[in-house]
Amino acid sequence: MDKIGKYQIIKELGRGATSAVYLANDAFAGRKVAIKLVRADALGDKELGRRFHKLFLVEASLAGKLSHPHLVAIYDAVSDEEGSYLVMEYVAGGTLEPYTLPAKLMTINAIVEIIFKCCKALDYAHRHGIIHRDIKPANILLTGETDIKISDFGAALSVTAETTQVSGIGSPAYMSPEQLQEMTLNHQTDIFSLGVVMYQLLTGALPFKSTNNYSMVYQIINVDPPPASLLRPDTPSAVDMIVKRALEKDIAKRFQTWEEFAQALADTFNNLQKPEEIVPETEKFSVLRNLEFFRSFQDVDLWQVLRISTWVRHAAGDPVIREGEVGTGFFVLATGEVKITKQGKLLNILRTGECFGEMAYLGKRAFERTASVTAVNDITVIEITAEALAQATEGCRHAFNAAFLELLVGRLEAANTRLSQLLLDRNISLF
Repeated sequence: MDKIGKYQIIKELGRGATSAVYLANDAFAGRKVAIKLVRADALGDKELGRRFHKLFLVEASLAGKLSHPHLVAIYDAVSDEEGSYLVMEYVAGGTLEPYTLPAKLMTINAIVEIIFKCCKALDYAHRHGIIHRDIKPANILLTGETDIKISDFGAALSVTAETTQVSGIGSPAYMSPEQLQEMTLNHQTDIFSLGVVMYQLLTGALPFKSTNNYSMVYQIINVDPPPASLLRPDTPSAVDMIVKRALEKDIAKRFQTWEEFAQALADTFNNLQKPEEIVPETEKFSVLRNLEFFRSFQDVDLWQVLRISTWVRHAAGDPVIREGEVGTGFFVLATGEVKITKQGKLLNILRTGECFGEMAYLGKRAFERTASVTAVNDITVIEITAEALAQATEGCRHAFNAAFLELLVGRLEAANTRLSQLLLDRNISLF
């Protein structure tokens, strides 16, 4: 086979019971894509064919709807007399499956960060009415040391759809108790499945093991797994508790929201050992989310901020900006305080969450700094150049523009208040 539709086939990437995946070239868009082609022989059985076709339609319905840095994008879906296929983002690299083997386990830091990113991606999907229902290592693609993309939404459940959903699908070892019992599902079924993945990444073993599916189903519904630390002694107690809560059989005791799960993961970095010079993206994301400047940013925009920003630490007394120098970057203060001075005179003190140097971006040119900025105490600043921001999506740039506008309005109001008070003081002195 040389072509599928308008796409030129490069090679076959893999083959399963119902579909084959090919690497192809999209000449029109100038990019490589992955094409999942439903196998004709899989549709030969009338009942199975109907079932597989419905799963295809579920995934096809998501084309163009989910846009997140940690979800595989679905570009197009075609179903005609020549066959049915999905055109998806091509992600080089493999899945998390090799890292569930005892000989290839990742560091605990890396695992926590990967699961954190999964939480954020699945939260995004859930807020768009989608429950994945088949979270497992094979459906989580590793694109970097700790960067991931979740794939395969063929088993997804739309919480807003009025059509009957296909039941009894997924991988039994990763299913939640309520999924196995064919109960009404919400996003907490994916939380349970991700808990199984986290346990397996930590220990190299499934939390529920059996030689047959019947015994495994019984264990998932009735038996609590041993703590991860029993199989991996260096697992911190905080991580143990996170896994335990994700695997709670009672959904009232399980994490209630993806944000709650993600926050618990972010909090563990206070206890985990990590190199001083490296700040994990999990922690950076949490910092951004709590800063006032980024309050109105969507999660997707914050991930972009992480990609285009540089985080720099300064000791007390260090200059961040010098009056008269030319620059194109602006800064958000992540921690600490800075003082603004002009010709040696103090103009202002800025605190955590405030922005400075933004005229370099708003002026759309290299800007001569009109004041100096100096660290009052030990600080961390987030620097973003105008050139880097220009490469971000339109939505991310709009979020920055809105934040700058709110900042400038606040400063104008403060200046008017100071001016009014100054005029009032002068009027009083005249009488």
